[in-house]
Amino acid sequence: MKFFADTADTNDIRDLAATGLLDGVTTNPSLIHKAGRDFLEVVAEICQIVDGPVSAEVVALDYEGMMREAEVVRKIADNIAVKVPLTIDGLKTCKSLTDDGTMVNVTLCFSANQALLAAKAGATFISPFVGRHDDNGFDGMQLIGDIRLIYDNYAFDTEILVASVRHPIHVLEAAKIGADVMTAPPSVIRQLVKHPLTDKGIEGFLADWAKTGQKIG
Repeated sequence: MKFFADTADTNDIRDLAATGLLDGVTTNPSLIHKAGRDFLEVVAEICQIVDGPVSAEVVALDYEGMMREAEVVRKIADNIAVKVPLTIDGLKTCKSLTDDGTMVNVTLCFSANQALLAAKAGATFISPFVGRHDDNGFDGMQLIGDIRLIYDNYAFDTEILVASVRHPIHVLEAAKIGADVMTAPPSVIRQLVKHPLTDKGIEGFLADWAKTGQKIG
């Protein structure tokens, strides 16, 4: 499973990239707002930090507007994935960009039927929002399972990018289903490393080491 960081905080991205865990980054207008920086500037910086796909979202709602914005966004760097909403105009934009060799992340997916449409339009990534799905009384992981089954049935190349990840269990369940990618806030990615028995083991080893009176180096 590929790990993307869902953030526009370049300090967090650098820190995670140093671990070797980070395969890409996703951003959205809300994350750009939170970062408080110029959109094009921060996306360009992110593209310099990571070699993998960096999703940058257009905000126009019509095909012509999306294509105009996509022209600006995809010139930032070769690893840009233009992010478009799952609408008819978004799918039209997806097809045009994909046909032109640009990576496309189709976002705000909440049904397997929507995911099927995105794959047929040639999406590089489909982003089903599991956390928001759960919030509204649905089973986000069932959605991932349905999409995985459909994509495998027809050998679609579109990668399932699990988004709106709220906690480590979302990551675990998505990996068990066979999702290609998960994107999560840096805080959730860091939670994956935590386990009380690991902490307890380190504490015990350090206590015993202190009793030896030795030093390394």
